[in-house]
Amino acid sequence: MDAQLRRGVLDVCVLAAIKNENSYGYKIIKDLKPVIELSESTLYTILKRLEDSKMLVVKSVEFEGRLRKYYHITPAGLQRLEEFKNEWKEMMSIYAFIVEADLK
Repeated sequence: MDAQLRRGVLDVCVLAAIKNENSYGYKIIKDLKPVIELSESTLYTILKRLEDSKMLVVKSVEFEGRLRKYYHITPAGLQRLEEFKNEWKEMMSIYAFIVEADLK
């Protein structure tokens, strides 16, 4: 997969993982594992990029005597998810065209 496309897909996967509830790094990795394998270093790079893009916000909460960062999706993050869904519909149409061309 093209590196730029993969990056965009990973960003959206992380946003989708926190769409319905705030989450933290280890849980995000665990939630995404059935779909895609992410290393911690890759995830935290993505989380930082999404935070810088204002698609999520971070809140530190004490948990068992240490701070844990919880990530919350913002309206901009929700909008990015919707944009991705629309973009993917277009990609599926393109894919169908390519597959159909192979059948002719």
